[in-house]
Formats: sequence, structure tokens, C-alpha cells
Amino acid sequence: MDRVRENKAREHRIEMEAIVNACGPEEQAMGWYYYLEDKIQFPFQGHCIQVRNISPLRKKERVTVVQMAPEEECMHEMFVEVQWQDRTFGVPLAQLQPIDLDEETQEAVGDWHYWVARG
Repeated sequence: MDRVRENKAREHRIEMEAIVNACGPEEQAMGWYYYLEDKIQFPFQGHCIQVRNISPLRKKERVTVVQMAPEEECMHEMFVEVQWQDRTFGVPLAQLQPIDLDEETQEAVGDWHYWVARG
């Protein structure tokens, strides 16, 4: 993803809700995990916005996102489980763009995309 401009409202929400009081990368990862798990309404439809070597999805493919992947899979990056071609497996959340979501889910996924894009 391309670098994005700073968004002070998003930065504040991330600091106060997702990674509040996190000391180190593991605590940040768990903060993000629980923030996303709490805010995202599953299932939802999404489409692939970037190809990743760790995922079989191609750009623009649609999937049903069914839940967060297990905690232990999200220690370095947030993964969600998707249904695709009669299988369910994990893919990076940053690889997906939600389609027609409720406001809270859209905001939470947008926060994660923003965090990843900001580096």
C-alpha cells in the first residue's frame, strides 16, 4: 500500500482504543486483535486489493470473511478467516477491502489499513 497522509482523528482512536498502554510489539498486536475482534461484525463480503505471496487470492476476487484468525496467528499481522472455493483459511486483513459494511466495521478495518500503510 502507498503511504497515506496523517489522519489525527484516526491516530487518536488507534492510540486510545487499539494500542492503549501497549508496551512492545506483542502487546500492540494483541491490542489490535481485540480492537478488531470487538468492532468488526462478521460475516462480511470483501474483495482482494493486493496480491500477497502468502495468500492464493488474486486482485478483485471476492470472499466471505467469517471471523478473526486465532490470536496466535496474529502476533505480527492481523489475519481473518475467509470462505473461498469451498475452503476456509486465513488471509491478511490488509489484503481485503470490505464491501458494504456497517460504519463501525468499516472504521475498524480502515484503521488497520491506515496503520499498515503508515508503516
